[in-house]
Amino acid sequence: MDSTPARPPAASLPLAEDGYPAAGGVTRRPAGPAESARANRGWWDAAAPAYLAEHGSDLGDADFLWCPEGLREADAHLLGEVAGRRVLEIGCGSAPCSRWLRTAGAAPVALDVSGGMLARAAELNRSTGIAVPLLQADAGALPLADASVDLACSAFGGLPFVADATAVLREVARVLRPGGRLVASVNHPMRWPMPDSPDPADLRVVSSYFDRAPYVETDDAGATVYVEHHRTIGDWVRAVVGAGFVLSDLIEPEWTPGRTETWGQWSPERGAL
Repeated sequence: MDSTPARPPAASLPLAEDGYPAAGGVTRRPAGPAESARANRGWWDAAAPAYLAEHGSDLGDADFLWCPEGLREADAHLLGEVAGRRVLEIGCGSAPCSRWLRTAGAAPVALDVSGGMLARAAELNRSTGIAVPLLQADAGALPLADASVDLACSAFGGLPFVADATAVLREVARVLRPGGRLVASVNHPMRWPMPDSPDPADLRVVSSYFDRAPYVETDDAGATVYVEHHRTIGDWVRAVVGAGFVLSDLIEPEWTPGRTETWGQWSPERGAL
């Protein structure tokens, strides 16, 4: 497994002034696995420079941040003992979590669908001197052998972007050894009925919590460029159990005291509420 991915495709999506892909339109409609994977691969390839410029200092080069609320693995210890264990990270981005795992004595494999993100991960492997294997693949078709990893983790990574969560979780269960564990973080489902804004004044319900129609962005020609999927807490529990896992804990982190970061709709002001 090469620690340097192939050169990513050049970003083909037009960019807005903030450096992120420009959306010609936004809708809520069904979007299947192939459409979701294709769109999100292209979006993250194009968005990688802007995303990492905005959030790279918070993510760190070798740190494990679970979520915008500021929960870090060094404090939470959700994975338990990692030294000597092979760990699969799904949706690794620039792979700071996998580098942190490597410094903790684990043998991580960092997987992401985006070549653009993995290109930056390869640069950070070199600049930090903490080399972790990088793997470009769809989470729904993991190119790993059965029962080949001890732990799997996903820190706000691939799971919100896949159309069939149960199928992806079954793939994770397949590659885990008997007794292996998965720890993953996703958006709290209650964010979906509210506007995507950090302003406390926007803590108001504007759509139904039970509307599972994916959020879809399109370009000016109507082609899909970004897809995110909403699932209720009950949906996530059924997906986890349906994939053969035993759910041992469900953690809803509070805003970390003293954290000043604003990240999308997350902010200290909204975090306090």
